[in-house]
Amino acid sequence: MTSIRSIILLLSLINAFPTASKAEDDMDNMDVNEMIARANENTTSHLTFGDIAPTLQRNADPCTATGCKWPKTGGFVYIPVDISRSYSSAQRRIIIDGLVSFYQETCIRFRWRRRENRNFLYFFSGSGCWSYLGRQSRGQAISLQSNGCLFLGTVQHEVLHALGFHHEQVRSDRDEHVTIQFDNIIAGTEGNFQKVNTNNLGTLYDFDSVMHYSNRAFSKNGLPTIVANSNPNLSFGRAREMSSNDIARINELYDC
Repeated sequence: MTSIRSIILLLSLINAFPTASKAEDDMDNMDVNEMIARANENTTSHLTFGDIAPTLQRNADPCTATGCKWPKTGGFVYIPVDISRSYSSAQRRIIIDGLVSFYQETCIRFRWRRRENRNFLYFFSGSGCWSYLGRQSRGQAISLQSNGCLFLGTVQHEVLHALGFHHEQVRSDRDEHVTIQFDNIIAGTEGNFQKVNTNNLGTLYDFDSVMHYSNRAFSKNGLPTIVANSNPNLSFGRAREMSSNDIARINELYDC
């Protein structure tokens, strides 16, 4: 049962700013990963796997087994957040909508950062869309460039990274489900397809995950870079928001 405190936290986020559109007018036909790839084309940030900020403290995955999970208090995982004042009220509302979307079926809860909170998420309009993987020491940035990254699914995608989740097509069992066509990948971006020793939490491979690249991600010639083994013609990676599997994984990892 949701506690009174949780309801207050939810309302404090929902009512913080007036309702605004999700600013998707000019990108209606793009999936989350296409939006991120476009926004990061000219980024000055050094990123791995397309939108993950590197850290020297730990390997990419499965860091959740070695300390990068957010702590749980009672039945909820409370994560302090701060949002840059450089965003407009409407832009801040998009980020808040993305955060509140986790409340519906998970135990993840966000609350405004207090001075004593040493670990927190800081959303700012940086160069492109990116996040760190899992909880870092002290405050950690999530870049959501105001022009190109402010969409519901993009907020969810980067927050999922911060919760400890990697891209779907790099999971340890991916070769059972997809084939990476390295000959079609833009030179220098092959590292985005490196397989990782992930904790898959007993969940099925999910072509509909908001964390899955599309067929032609980082293609140099318009040909597929990822092909489904079960159906070479399958179109995937078109998610605009979290799938039911994405939600199930959050609940499994954080024991919701």
